[in-house]
Amino acid sequence: MKKWLVGGSVRDALLGRPVNDHDWVVVGASPQELLDQGYLPVGKDFPVFLHPQTKEEVALARTERKTAPGYHGFAFHADPGVTLEDDLQRRDLTINAMAQDEDGRIVDPYHGRADLDAKLLRHVSPAFAEDPVRILRLARFAARFDGFTVAPETEALMEQMVEAGEVDALVAERVWQEIARGLMEDRPSRMFEVLRGCGALARLLPEVDRLWGVPQPEAHHPEIDTGVHLMMVLDAAARMRAPLAVRYACLGHDLGKGTTPPEEWPRHIAHEARSVKLVEEMSERLRVPADCRETAVTVAREHGNVHRSASLDASALVRLLDRCDAWRRPERFADVLLACECDARGRLQKEDEPYPQRERLLGALKAARAVDTAAVAAQAVEQGRQGPAIADAIRRARQDALHAFLQAPAP
Repeated sequence: MKKWLVGGSVRDALLGRPVNDHDWVVVGASPQELLDQGYLPVGKDFPVFLHPQTKEEVALARTERKTAPGYHGFAFHADPGVTLEDDLQRRDLTINAMAQDEDGRIVDPYHGRADLDAKLLRHVSPAFAEDPVRILRLARFAARFDGFTVAPETEALMEQMVEAGEVDALVAERVWQEIARGLMEDRPSRMFEVLRGCGALARLLPEVDRLWGVPQPEAHHPEIDTGVHLMMVLDAAARMRAPLAVRYACLGHDLGKGTTPPEEWPRHIAHEARSVKLVEEMSERLRVPADCRETAVTVAREHGNVHRSASLDASALVRLLDRCDAWRRPERFADVLLACECDARGRLQKEDEPYPQRERLLGALKAARAVDTAAVAAQAVEQGRQGPAIADAIRRARQDALHAFLQAPAP
């Protein structure tokens, strides 16, 4: 029985990146032997245990066999005769197929270290094609590791997988899990570029895929191409360390431009309403969490109004804040404004331009929320008002507060 550190922990240590989790594989042991040593079983599909002291995951070396289409269609085999090389061969990429023993010795049968040096994402074996999730994982690694490219033979294999319909068998929850993780990497644009390159993006996110080749007015978008703009927006969100809800809102903010009739190009009249519909459909299909969905819908509908907000008077600002539900959800409104700033910065040669709209609207909300709505409502009741008349009194009080805010000299 011998224990090996495997996978991402070995890879990240060689790259000089922080190692947060340790994955271990045990060779030459049976499940009963681990149980006898106090390990706690946790695996459902194959033998995985928790170390009795460290609580780190330890898996028995195993092989796997494809039994059905999709992510879950595998049968696993683990016994003391499975070698370390057998276990590493079933892994996705060569850079994830290295092992290190407790003395620090590296075992690298599939040349992962050389691929790390060459910054290549290469599959270990033809078994890569048996699991469509690996396409998403590879794309996510491309977003994480700056400068890494996909090996040509791996690119060709992924294209074959897409043509064979493997990605069509993926369940929505797993697609969202990988997309969400990729959005949170340092270069999320790379994930979408890789997925688009092999044809998987058109199958998984057709609303996003159709944006490439759609022009926008050069005066507002020097990069012109809507798909290029979207990638710049996502990377701007990463630079600004935006949370997931903001990054997902960035992904969906311009989807309606992909359905503009070509005869109307480069203008995109009413694309906001079309974007809302497409964001809702995409979110439903992927079973996106409510906070991400709601933020994305608001950004899709309102980003143009936020961009133009310097020209809005107090009455129009109240209506904008109403539509954004900013009174009840000020934190979400702040996320909406951050997504709008990412949109503004995701344009060629405009990456570092100031975006005063965000600070101004945050200040406007603060001024309007300072109104004592309970006192305003009580006074309206004393005057004999009811129902809508009370709501109108609150609206007028907020409007007055915003008028004063707009008239105040800039600090």
